[in-house]
Amino acid sequence: MSNRTVMGFDFGTKSIGAAIGQEVTGTARPLASFKAKDGIPDWSQIEKIIKEWQPDLVVVGLPLNMDGTEQLVTTQAKKFANRLHGRFGVQIALHDERLSTVEARAHLFEQGGYRSLDKGSVDATSAVIILESWFERQY
Repeated sequence: MSNRTVMGFDFGTKSIGAAIGQEVTGTARPLASFKAKDGIPDWSQIEKIIKEWQPDLVVVGLPLNMDGTEQLVTTQAKKFANRLHGRFGVQIALHDERLSTVEARAHLFEQGGYRSLDKGSVDATSAVIILESWFERQY
């Protein structure tokens, strides 16, 4: 097991959540949520966190249908991942994110009720869940 710093993204067409984690501990924490227009973020904001955290790997959640088939947003998430690699030269891994938003909402509600369910918190927490799920698959 290595001690890589890994960044995770929960891709969405209107909002993209980000988290950061350490492979050695298998844990992550929310970083931020970025507004997107048709899946396109303000790349300068993404660049800022990538420069700040200098991840060894970036995990992008892959939104699949419950039966494992792809949908339109799956293609958009792959395009986002390719752009991350192209713009910043980071190594990319795609990871199944089915039910991560449901799990994030449940976790946040448990922590602070309805007030904690703002979109930014949900997306960043979803990124944590995606990243920690990816860590679990590595062991």
